[in-house]
Amino acid sequence: MNSEKQSAHLILQGAILLTIAGLLTKILSAAYRIPYQNIVGDIGFYIYQQIYPFYGMAVMFATTGFPVIISKLLTDYNVEKNDSIRSKVLTVTMLFLVVVGIMMFIILFLGAEIIAKIMGDPPLKILIQVISFSFLLVPFISFFRGYFQGNQQMYPTAISQVAEQGIRVGSILVISYILIQNGYTLYEAGAGALFGSLTGGLTALALLAFFWFKTNQHVTFKWSLTANVQSTDIIMTLLKYSFTIGFSSLLLILIQLIDSLHLYSLLVSNGVNETVAKESKGVYDRGQPLIQLGTVVATSFALSLVPIIAKAKKENNEEFIHKKVNLSLKICIVFGVAATVGLIAIIKPTNVMLFMDQSGNLVLSILSLSILFTSLSLTLTAILQGLGHTVYPALAVTVGLLVKFVLNLMLIPFMETVGAAISTVLAYFSVVVVLIIIIRKKKYRLRNSKSIKKIAIAVFVMLTYLVLSTTFLEFFLNSNDRGQAAFIALSGVTIGGICYLFLIVALGVFTNEELVDLPFGSKLLLFLTKLKWGK
Repeated sequence: MNSEKQSAHLILQGAILLTIAGLLTKILSAAYRIPYQNIVGDIGFYIYQQIYPFYGMAVMFATTGFPVIISKLLTDYNVEKNDSIRSKVLTVTMLFLVVVGIMMFIILFLGAEIIAKIMGDPPLKILIQVISFSFLLVPFISFFRGYFQGNQQMYPTAISQVAEQGIRVGSILVISYILIQNGYTLYEAGAGALFGSLTGGLTALALLAFFWFKTNQHVTFKWSLTANVQSTDIIMTLLKYSFTIGFSSLLLILIQLIDSLHLYSLLVSNGVNETVAKESKGVYDRGQPLIQLGTVVATSFALSLVPIIAKAKKENNEEFIHKKVNLSLKICIVFGVAATVGLIAIIKPTNVMLFMDQSGNLVLSILSLSILFTSLSLTLTAILQGLGHTVYPALAVTVGLLVKFVLNLMLIPFMETVGAAISTVLAYFSVVVVLIIIIRKKKYRLRNSKSIKKIAIAVFVMLTYLVLSTTFLEFFLNSNDRGQAAFIALSGVTIGGICYLFLIVALGVFTNEELVDLPFGSKLLLFLTKLKWGK
């Protein structure tokens, strides 16, 4: 019994550690694009964002894709009881990852010219070739992280993730700044930034190798293919999980990839000047860091759900699962709705504060709707994966990508970037609809529907305040001045956010039991008890 409690404690502790690391890396991943856009401008941002989805795939595979697949594979084969099987599973997995990494490298490096032509911008070829090298690092980073996670050692993964993102962000900004200041072209600056991205991967690999040797894993682990387990069975399981778990984790990246392949080329083919089209795509891409920052809370919490719900499912603890599902959806809606509505209300000063002008306010307002739907899709995916239903999220993502692809072709020729923004929102919405239908069929849902009404009241009050305060401040301040726009936006976020959270607590959206499960929830509950607000 003690060993079971210790195991449960390790799982929970590991989930918290990875959640914190995931939170930091996601904030860094979104936030650095703002100063990068300030350095290179909208056309330079367009160039970088055209290629980013490929790097994003490599990062997702090495961070949340393959490591999760490896740790799940180790659980499936119950390797704790048989070192021989464990060795063979990991050996076959490593060979599989190396083959996948080399294939992706070859496809991107040799196919760079074709991909650049599909995008409608041949000079992008060299940037695609630069980023193709990141896939050669993926097998080794993924193996180390998956190995450590499979052994409940989350510290190496967490440290390597934060270090990777920190070095990568610093390298991108420094290299691009130096190149621009020294008169290099925007395409050369983009190639330099993408080369800087590789430094993050090399840092992660170096740190993981350090932990591997420091903990003597190279001594205790033996490469072997002799165990009485079919290699083809292991490979088929890897392929299945690669499609389900790996593919599902790429939703945001693949939506961006479709825009990279479609948007600029469709604009040009419909008569838009090439320079204007690049600027328009660069302005459109301002929405990506806003969406990422808006979904940070939901995505970070979603990452912690999978092992917790999976453990409860294994123990047939349905009541615990229902509580976790209910709390997860409630947190997602509380923060997702607030981020969506709040950003739309202050999009004008926010755009000037972050990107120096008001270009694309309408497009960014539409894209802001994606925050709620993206948060819901990621949370629902995490719930289903925790329950062991890994195929359904992949099918939902497939539906979303088809919707995005078709609507891009239909809307962009007539509505340009506004059409692309609408297609993105509807793509995420379709994923959510499919996942909700599946979740409800599995008999899981948000139990307390009154919470929705309470959240709606809090959102309405916050929206009213933001609209009135923004209108009032813009009467006295120049919203086109970056400093004054920052004051309007930040004062709105601060006071509006405090009012919103105050109402969420005061209206009793979360029960006392639910508050305890939230970060700093126990201290908040103690404070509320003194005020006699506990529910």
